[in-house]
Amino acid sequence: MTTRISTLSNGLQVVTDQIDTVETAAVGLWVNAGARHETAEVAGVSHFLEHMAFKGTANRSARDIAESIESVGGYLNAYTSRENTCYYARLLSHDVPLAVDLLSDILQFSTFKEEELEKERQVILQEIGESLDNPDDLVFDHLQQTAFPAQALGASILGTPDSVTQMTRPHLKTYQEQHYSASRMVLAATGKVHHDAIVAMAEERFQHLPRHTPIKTEKARFEGGYHQLHRPLEQVHFMMGFEGLPLGHPRYYSLSVLAALLGGGMSSRLFQEVREKKGLAYSIYSFTSAFSDSGLLGFYVGTSEQHFAPALETMTQELKKVSDTLTIKEICRVKAQLKASLMIALESTTTRCEQLAQQMITYGRPLSPSEIIDRIEAVELDDIKDLGQSLFASPPAISTVGPVFQMPTYDEVCQMLGQTIPQHNAASA
Repeated sequence: MTTRISTLSNGLQVVTDQIDTVETAAVGLWVNAGARHETAEVAGVSHFLEHMAFKGTANRSARDIAESIESVGGYLNAYTSRENTCYYARLLSHDVPLAVDLLSDILQFSTFKEEELEKERQVILQEIGESLDNPDDLVFDHLQQTAFPAQALGASILGTPDSVTQMTRPHLKTYQEQHYSASRMVLAATGKVHHDAIVAMAEERFQHLPRHTPIKTEKARFEGGYHQLHRPLEQVHFMMGFEGLPLGHPRYYSLSVLAALLGGGMSSRLFQEVREKKGLAYSIYSFTSAFSDSGLLGFYVGTSEQHFAPALETMTQELKKVSDTLTIKEICRVKAQLKASLMIALESTTTRCEQLAQQMITYGRPLSPSEIIDRIEAVELDDIKDLGQSLFASPPAISTVGPVFQMPTYDEVCQMLGQTIPQHNAASA
């Protein structure tokens, strides 16, 4: 792999990773603009804008866009996260110029025709409705809202039915003009690609991007609290999150090891205790969400109402004792697991492309696989002990969806963790 970086005359960064052993390529444009950068009035505008990018430009109709990429056997898609929006293509390496051309077209010359906007509005409203019917989506969204209340970072990426219903073409245009500037973008390409050729194409194709000073974002404030949503379901869906670490934090990989040790796979402590030994749940896992200035370390369990209390008790006991019972052997196993997962993931040009772009946004440079492995290897037992003690002593955010009539109170959960929390945010629905 040969990684190179260039900055265009307008400030757009281009990063490539040339892999000559493959015949394909992944090309994507990452915009540092997501749900976190929205106001309440236009909640969901980042996601709406992403949808509209494929609905026609000054040069191509929506059908032309689809046929252009599919006629060469390629794939074009996009997604929105809390801090970024990505537009990307996967295709054969000799068709990379088409990918750059399509991305530049939809990012600079989308027309946002009213009739297309109205159709896509209905699609997004259906997407919101589907999410509201999905307890897995609900419990996670409410956890995020509870962790970061009254902040754009805690709001739904999809927006609300009201905000999407009231979204207008001027809202989309204004948001795009304010946030889709060259200095907030990274063009990444991996696979059988040639850096100089992509830079030359990008210099020509992306010359119409606006140039703005980056807009400052409100600093994240993790607060925690308790949100309960009653639904007549078969299972209780429970999530508990603690303030994690931002991307780029020196202890980020220590947190990754801790999360994997507790709930990352069948050999993890929570899986072994809750599912394998006691049969209390089918699904139990940990996860991390990392943002530019904060993060979440979360845990999920889904189980029947009658098994929920012992499952929660087992979960909290495992969190309480983890710092006192860690072993070198256990940490070595988890490190090996993380390193292998990294290398397996990098077999995908799309994954490598996404990783490069995220690293450019976070660190200002790409990290080589060997550098990431070194950072994982550098994690020591005492690092994880200290991290576990500090994280699990802080007030959590809790979200529950399902038959919640017999749920413990927030204070009771905190007491299970060995905490005393005199005040908290609580909400029920």
